Amino acid sequence: MTGPMISNDVLSELRAALAPHGVFLRGVVGFADDETAPVLRDGRAARSVVLLGNVGGSIWPVFERWREGSPDRGGENPLDTWSKTVIEPVADLFGATAYFPSDPPWQPFQQWARRAERLKASPLGILIHPEYGLWHGYRGALGFAHVLPAAAPAVDAHPCDHCPDKPCLSSCPADAILPSGFQIKPCRAHLRTREGQTGCMAGGCLARNACPVGAEYRYSTEQLRFHMAALSL
Repeated sequence: MTGPMISNDVLSELRAALAPHGVFLRGVVGFADDETAPVLRDGRAARSVVLLGNVGGSIWPVFERWREGSPDRGGENPLDTWSKTVIEPVADLFGATAYFPSDPPWQPFQQWARRAERLKASPLGILIHPEYGLWHGYRGALGFAHVLPAAAPAVDAHPCDHCPDKPCLSSCPADAILPSGFQIKPCRAHLRTREGQTGCMAGGCLARNACPVGAEYRYSTEQLRFHMAALSL
């Protein structure tokens, strides 16, 4: 029986292992001795966390093929289940601990993303990436007991600060995007209406679709419908 796969170029090895699934390395967070860090499966505190996720619709073709081959189409939460089937074997291979946004104890994925990629929230509440816009996500993370190199992300201006028209604000039919933050109740109330069912539910959030940043990474209509159908209205 061989031990975990650890090399001096572990990040390149991780990229190679995850690439066939459309999963990208989205950044590395390192933890100092005096910081609160996630717990590894052996009880130690992690020294590094590698964020994993999609860029645009990178995972969608692989995920759809997996669903087609599953007797129950992946069950009640197919994307969470698929993420685990992909990430957990990689965690075992590299001697890492896998964390998922869907599982307790809840890990601070948004904080990790802000730190690893220096992202900020858009008016919709979604973290906006200077290249991918609103079309990206985090499917899991890997915790390691040793320090991994964390490339300093480029310091980019917040895209929303340089968007003069801000079409997301005027495109929301529920007027749910306010200076005080995104309003969930009016959004979900609108989605239950006929207009909401034929608009946002059928083709994705109109405000999100209106954002010009990273438009080339926009999810397909099928992927948008899948995510909208997963909402609890």
